Amino acid sequence: MTEERQQFERTLVGTVPFEVTNLQSATDYMINEALARTPVPVRLANAYCVAVASKDLEYRGLLSGEGVNFPDGTPVVWAMSRNSHLGSRPGRVRGPSLFVNTIDQGRRKGLRHYFLGTTPETLKLLVSKIEAVYPGAIVAGAFAPPFGELDHKFYESCVQRIEPCEPHILWVALGSPKQDYATRYLARSVGVPCVGVGAAFDFVAGTAKEAPRWMQDHAVEWLYRFATEPGRLWKRYLFGNILFAASVAKSRKLNKLGMSTPHDKETT
Repeated sequence: MTEERQQFERTLVGTVPFEVTNLQSATDYMINEALARTPVPVRLANAYCVAVASKDLEYRGLLSGEGVNFPDGTPVVWAMSRNSHLGSRPGRVRGPSLFVNTIDQGRRKGLRHYFLGTTPETLKLLVSKIEAVYPGAIVAGAFAPPFGELDHKFYESCVQRIEPCEPHILWVALGSPKQDYATRYLARSVGVPCVGVGAAFDFVAGTAKEAPRWMQDHAVEWLYRFATEPGRLWKRYLFGNILFAASVAKSRKLNKLGMSTPHDKETT
């Protein structure tokens, strides 16, 4: 028997509604929803997601629709904290941290996890690492789908592999915004919480290095990632940060008016 379903206060950052929570509360939520097999899409949204949503109406509608958005990024948390009407203090819910916390604490509940994304080599390392570090954690299955569009063939192949494994929770690492569309579809199809966790698989497996903790805590983790992949990320961070700041500035007026839960308006 699961605990009463957890409800979060919400607030706008730019055009995106975020759950006002922290890492432990988000972990508790994931465990409870997994045990209840609630088909909820969960997004670990950051400043880049806010920036994309400010220009992309389809993506904005996705983030404002079914599911929850946890603040994965210190700039997002800072923006949330400036909303004086909030009754509780927001904290960062970093994707890799939510991933390992849920695996660790979910052991006592017998949670069954399924991993979708990255490469077969990374998944093999990931499963081995989890079995070594979190003995008793149950990996129900793993699948690295071929790179391509999110079409009927993609979803059909995923669902056919996932359903027989009967997981409590599906972790998806396809990168944003792609994984955010995938989690919405798969949550409906598989009937369990689906969480987009970006680079978490690579970090835990050891195929990619994480930024030092002090950089994570001081909102400069992006600088570490940029230094490792400047050719791919320079446009994302240069223009993304500008769009994020502009979108946040526009949203402050709405938050002052108490418009902290725009879900209905965004999806109509």
